[in-house]
Amino acid sequence: MTEMDRREGLSPGVAGTPVLVTGAAGFIGSHVVSELLERGYRVAALDDLSGGFRGNVDERATFVEGSVLDVDLVNGLFDEHRFTYVFHLAAYAAEGLSHFIKRFNYQNNLIGSVNLINASVNHDVRCFVFTSSIAVYGHAHSPVTEETPAIPVDPYGVAKLAVEQELRITREMFGLRSIIFRPHNVYGERQNIADRYRNVVGIFMNQILRGEPLSIFGDGTQSRAFSYISDVAPVMVDALSRAEAYDQVFNIGAGRTYTINELGQAVSRSMGVPFRPRYLPARSEVQHIHASHDKANSLLGYESRVGLEEGIDAMATWVKQVGARESTRFTAIEIERKLPTAYKSD
Repeated sequence: MTEMDRREGLSPGVAGTPVLVTGAAGFIGSHVVSELLERGYRVAALDDLSGGFRGNVDERATFVEGSVLDVDLVNGLFDEHRFTYVFHLAAYAAEGLSHFIKRFNYQNNLIGSVNLINASVNHDVRCFVFTSSIAVYGHAHSPVTEETPAIPVDPYGVAKLAVEQELRITREMFGLRSIIFRPHNVYGERQNIADRYRNVVGIFMNQILRGEPLSIFGDGTQSRAFSYISDVAPVMVDALSRAEAYDQVFNIGAGRTYTINELGQAVSRSMGVPFRPRYLPARSEVQHIHASHDKANSLLGYESRVGLEEGIDAMATWVKQVGARESTRFTAIEIERKLPTAYKSD
């Protein structure tokens, strides 16, 4: 690392360096908090607890309950802590549902992000780490690379891409540096298994604990790559110390794809029950997508190490300990037309 890199803030890890993590009580966010603390950072953990749990947050972090939509709160945190780095993971990541909650989606996933970007510019943050999504690629032919044209097909993907573009022009205008990760289908311990609209591994495990069949939209032949949390959170933190990562976009996650039927079978085996699917009408979604990770491999030394069976077994052990959770219905639907029946039922 050059002296210029150090002057630009590319030498993190100094004990006490202040970092803000949003969505810190959520799944990926809580793991990022733990990784940062292990490396000696001083972490402020912001979360409104709408989808996360206070118990997910490492006690060594300073926890703040609140929303990224609260501009006064956000600016006050930046004034108080003088953050060097920001990890922005707060989002409502229900892709399928986002068609029917457009205003909620854009407020939480776009406007909240802009509040953080504004504060980062005004307080000279050195790097803004943003978790985007593979959803930005839409129906693109797989394997998608970071150079694949981003044409999202749902409001969730649109919001994520808009934040990416905002970070690009903010860099050009104000010099705010960023690292953007596009993870996909991450699962593991601390996932909110009660959320019926996102995180299919958690949904399946919670349904099994409740004695219910596995809800599968369509015929279950749609395919995805499923990424275990330990293959995602550490590399996001490690990227701070790599000058070549700055102002770059990275796909990150597992490389092998599985159909939803195959996933359901694997989850059922790990939970010790027969595979019992309940097929529902197909919803509007990308049928097949997976990503190339060559760029992350080259610049970050990234490698996906945990296979599906190993990762699901580890998560299943944790899920059996925490037990089933009550699955609640999203009540603030903005568009009822074409809303899948499964989203309406209790």
